Amino acid sequence: MATDSLTRDTRLAGLEQALSRQLSGQGCETLSAPGEVTLVVPAAHLLPVCRTLRDHADLCFEQLIDVCGLDYAAYGKGEWETESASTFGFGRGVDRDLDLALAAPRRFAVVYHLLSLAHNRRLRLRVYADGEGEPMVDSVVPVWASANWFEREAFDLFGILFRGHPDLRRILTDYGFVGHPFRKDFPVSGQVEMRYDPAQGRVVYEPVSIAPRVLVPKVIREDSRYLGPDHAGAAGKGA
Repeated sequence: MATDSLTRDTRLAGLEQALSRQLSGQGCETLSAPGEVTLVVPAAHLLPVCRTLRDHADLCFEQLIDVCGLDYAAYGKGEWETESASTFGFGRGVDRDLDLALAAPRRFAVVYHLLSLAHNRRLRLRVYADGEGEPMVDSVVPVWASANWFEREAFDLFGILFRGHPDLRRILTDYGFVGHPFRKDFPVSGQVEMRYDPAQGRVVYEPVSIAPRVLVPKVIREDSRYLGPDHAGAAGKGA
């Protein structure tokens, strides 16, 4: 195990050095964590960096494994009380009215996972979408053809546009779907609902009729093990 860990650390150190040498003028940032390396790339340099990652002999990331979108509007904010909550009873609740950073310039990002078969190394690539208007980054389909459906999925769920994509349209939701369901400001109950209208003989879309609600568990436990220390003592004497 120690030998495997040493080999992995050596391989990752070699990757960081190769990235530093080959991408020194592209404004990239390298982030290291145990067992992984993340390369943060400026949106303007995404395609040149990707071609270098794929083609340079020191890198050889010929395979794109996955592409996904990210919405940082609620980053670092939790819905459920934890540390400040009561340790007994049900003083906990969920806060659906979070102060979301909807206008943050780095709200949306795209993450790519790459594999180099030649060097047996993996790399995470992160690029933040342009902050003005609709989030947009360059499509990497010209570099890795496997990005095609992955980018369509990120567009469908997050509304991230991919400049130069050959066929950017929804892939998971219906053609008439309103909004992008993985965005943090998308309502939990959705925007519209569908039903079959026998009078019209077709499916129709209508505003959601389900009232937004917050689900908070309400459980009554009569077992003394779940009562406070004073109540537990009284329950023991009564027994």
